[in-house]
Amino acid sequence: MSDHGAGPRSIANPEIDITDVFAFPSPERPGNLVLVMCIFPFKEIEATRLFFSDALDYRLRVRPIRIAASGPAAAFAVGDQECHFSFAFDVPKMSGGRMVQTGVCRSPLGDITVRVGDEEGAQSYGAHIFAGCRLDPFFVDQLFSGGIRMTRKIPPITAVNSVEGQNVLSIVVEVEHGKLFGADASSLVAVVAETATNGSFRARLDRVGRPEIKNFIMMDKTADTVNRDLDVRDLYSEEDGFKLRPDYLGAYRARLNGSMSTYDSLDGKTDWPLDKNGTHPLTEMLLADFLVVDMSKSFDEDGYLEIELAMLDGTEHKTCGGRWVNHDIVDSLFTILINKRNGPRISDGVDQTAMPAPKVFPYLSPPNPMPPKLAPLVGIPT
Repeated sequence: MSDHGAGPRSIANPEIDITDVFAFPSPERPGNLVLVMCIFPFKEIEATRLFFSDALDYRLRVRPIRIAASGPAAAFAVGDQECHFSFAFDVPKMSGGRMVQTGVCRSPLGDITVRVGDEEGAQSYGAHIFAGCRLDPFFVDQLFSGGIRMTRKIPPITAVNSVEGQNVLSIVVEVEHGKLFGADASSLVAVVAETATNGSFRARLDRVGRPEIKNFIMMDKTADTVNRDLDVRDLYSEEDGFKLRPDYLGAYRARLNGSMSTYDSLDGKTDWPLDKNGTHPLTEMLLADFLVVDMSKSFDEDGYLEIELAMLDGTEHKTCGGRWVNHDIVDSLFTILINKRNGPRISDGVDQTAMPAPKVFPYLSPPNPMPPKLAPLVGIPT
């Protein structure tokens, strides 16, 4: 699933697990950038008892970027300047007969205190912040997505949302874009979310930019010509999303090239021919693994990867890019990988959650007070 359980470490320690990241211009307030990260999936307990770990730093990082090249060698140039919103939470305490938790967001604008679960959130320095439990906004049929990897075929549609009714912890930041890098800064920004140790020794534990890079593409070992016995996802999660180390780049490239070539073969034709070095046209672009938002464009529900695909085509992008909460990322990504959008839309039959997210702050649906106990799909990878 989007980034749920994306590696052995996250599966063993769900409190560090970033399940989703979203970034988009505010549909309510033009000129505002919205950042959303969801953490801690699969917890079948009452929503009011979900708290953030006091041992972690939950961080949303934003950098200005520009388009450095278009066409087959399309690439972004990432600026060195960075604004980040870093969240540290206290140990929950009993107050007024119930457990409460507070946290501090350290931002380039100033420190902002937030109370977990406060529906109004906290507002200061031109930023609006929410932290608390929400309904998991992701939707996917695991039998469909996992079936593709197991059978190397497009499976029948059962249209069952495998995470229906589950909750996640969420952090939402809405901020005036002009306050981040100045009024004259590039309208393009790149967004990455991280969980890391909170202390003098900092270790990155999980990291997410674009959805489904690790689960849909990096999970599959069998098409890898270099490392068929290695799960590279934990190594990948330790990387700085804005600057991958050279040490494992060969391993990441081999995994993406092999896996994406397999997807391309599913409809019996080649829409993404490899170059003379065996590199898939999307590999280098996806290894620049961050969400890209153009703040000069208005809110658009279906902008995901539009900027990147326009760059590869050598054309001007038309949308804000980024990723909206209700966008059907599963269908979009499968269609891009399998037929490059040169054929019918590939669908798992699940088009939305039972309660789609609203276009008002905090842009996520309220939690399910009684989340279901969903049994794992034995033998079906996510």
